[in-house]
Amino acid sequence: MGSRLTMCLGRWLRSARALGLVLVLGVAACGAPSVGTTRVVIPPGSSFRVAADSLQRAGVVRSARLFRIYASLGGHDRHIRAGTYLMSRGMSWGAVVKALTQGTGLIHTVTIPEGYAIADIVQLLARALGVQPESVEVAARDSAMRRRLDVPTPTLEGYLFPDTYSFPDGTTGRAAVETMVRRFEQIWQPQWNDRLRTLAMTRHQVITLASIVETEARLAPERPVIAAVYLNRLRAGMRLQADPTVQYALGKHVGRLMYKDLLIESPYNTYKYKGLPPGPIASPGRASIVAALNPAAVPYRYFVAHLDGHHEFHVDFASHSRAVAAVRRERNAAAAAAAQPPPAPQPAAKKATRSGRRS
Repeated sequence: MGSRLTMCLGRWLRSARALGLVLVLGVAACGAPSVGTTRVVIPPGSSFRVAADSLQRAGVVRSARLFRIYASLGGHDRHIRAGTYLMSRGMSWGAVVKALTQGTGLIHTVTIPEGYAIADIVQLLARALGVQPESVEVAARDSAMRRRLDVPTPTLEGYLFPDTYSFPDGTTGRAAVETMVRRFEQIWQPQWNDRLRTLAMTRHQVITLASIVETEARLAPERPVIAAVYLNRLRAGMRLQADPTVQYALGKHVGRLMYKDLLIESPYNTYKYKGLPPGPIASPGRASIVAALNPAAVPYRYFVAHLDGHHEFHVDFASHSRAVAAVRRERNAAAAAAAQPPPAPQPAAKKATRSGRRS
């Protein structure tokens, strides 16, 4: 009688525990009041335990252990999709499991660096979104967006704003390009239109100048000075002779331009043609746009880059020529030093014996 009662009591306790666990899981799985969204990164090859721990750290679930039990009850703890997710801290556990197993809420984060041309941006977006590069290229030639921005060139070069973007899974190349164009429109401030009138330039011309500044400048304080140099040359009727425009005309980056490169036939070759090129050569960041709108009040018309990235500015050609010669000597000396073979290793010193003599 006693043993039978003990067995019954044991079954009842186990059932009560199971029921209690179910109740706890049920309450927990309902989620909490929403308090914003957060990013959760599930690395490739992660176990469900690792994923659950990441969710707990991000505040999406309160208990990683209980969440694992909940998922295992439905057999959903074996197949999850790695990636970066955008999740709500108040979403139900069922929605979290669905996201992990079906990829719902996956986002693709891509950073477009300042100074990237469309050719570079196309490849970055295509890899990040998992789409064909051609779809991005077609979007970058969209005539409706070009009309909206009053862009006279065949592409949106210069208007795909460089920034970090998070695109939902399944985003098309066209949708991504539209997002980047909208970002450019957000960055452009209405009061900047007054500066256009002061400079007697169109927005397209300013973005073109800003793209050259972006590709030339290495130090932030030099941006307005470089913009001023090019504007001074334009006003004096001089050719810009901007190396980055020749690189753009070549369609590739070369470490050092040769004389033959300066002869390439292209309206973007500012060594051959006066004035600004037909359009931007890259996507300028906000700082370069501001520099083009607000050039420094300096008389310089020439500059040359030193090896450390800073530029030396001059008003007259004679001073500029001397600076160029000095930079060439600097480069030749650096090249010669790099070509020198490394010094031979010195033989190790011999150890002293116990008597103090060298063995």
